[in-house]
Amino acid sequence: MTDTATILVVDDQADHLSAIEMLLVGFGYRVILCASGTMALQRLEEESIDLILADVAMPQMNGYQLLEAVRRQPRWATVPFIFVTARALDSDVRYGKALGADDYLTKPIQPEDLLAVVEGKLRRREQLAQATALPAAPPPNEIRVGRVRLDPGHHRAWLDDLPLALSVKEFVLLEQLAGQAGVVLPARALVQATHGLVAGDADEARELIRPLVRSLRQKLGASGEGPGLIETVRGLGYRLVED
Repeated sequence: MTDTATILVVDDQADHLSAIEMLLVGFGYRVILCASGTMALQRLEEESIDLILADVAMPQMNGYQLLEAVRRQPRWATVPFIFVTARALDSDVRYGKALGADDYLTKPIQPEDLLAVVEGKLRRREQLAQATALPAAPPPNEIRVGRVRLDPGHHRAWLDDLPLALSVKEFVLLEQLAGQAGVVLPARALVQATHGLVAGDADEARELIRPLVRSLRQKLGASGEGPGLIETVRGLGYRLVED
């Protein structure tokens, strides 16, 4: 991975910021430090960021809220977002990943482990960017639903022929819905496909899938609180519609 990658580190603990900065700078990365989520959003507006490392427990805007704010902006959709936090409960990890985090690391973390994750996510982002830039050739297994087009074999998707920057989970969700367009798919089935989890009950499944549906809706052009192309059928699940 190029040594010019810029990494945004967000944490309200100065000693943690300093330790992460020393480690990353030592391996050739450019590092921007922020002590709050609000400050991080401002720097994202000002800088080209390649990866975000963020704590969860921060005042005013916590890490979960920061992730949601980042994912709402299409221009930041492909920026890998990794939690580095002391919150190690299984429920915390599941919730963070359900929101769309690319990874969830718990403190204390070994420097070599952090570097391996950072390098891997940056490399994957570069690969996806190169794949998206390739000329589109309709493959035999392409899925079309109205304005939406998918190439499952190459993990690519388009809306109105414009490339969509989707996380792995978002792509799987869209593939499930598009593969059975117009059919209502239950939340439990979607959670099993996107998260690899068997939800205990329907309420747990809805809590896990709802943030992913919300982020995918926004990338498919939904405005405000409207459902856009993904309809919620109360008590049953979700379906993709053509218009």
